[in-house]
Amino acid sequence: GDLDKVVNLLLSLSGRLARVENALNSLGPHTSTEDKVALREKKRQLAAQLEDAKELKEHVGRREKVVGAMVARYLRDEHLQDYQHFVKMKSALITEQRELEEKIKLGQEQLRCLQESL
Repeated sequence: GDLDKVVNLLLSLSGRLARVENALNSLGPHTSTEDKVALREKKRQLAAQLEDAKELKEHVGRREKVVGAMVARYLRDEHLQDYQHFVKMKSALITEQRELEEKIKLGQEQLRCLQESL
């Protein structure tokens, strides 16, 4: 459960940070100083939160190793391999699910924009 939450947090923060960076890069010469400062501050905060989330993921990883060692005492080799595979794939599948959700959201936004332009 913690792994799910941390992976989702990392994906969310990195996505938000990317959007803020894109917004900063696309600022025009007529953008107010307040807007620029606000976006830079948002970027700084998101970068700090992302670093905190990475530390949290490392902590979860260490805890996962401890739990894995405890589980290894009680499972036969074949079941232990299944458990290890499950833990490894869960994170990858969460990431893939999030990417697919983002693609769907982007596609829906593009479709909405196309419909509005017609």
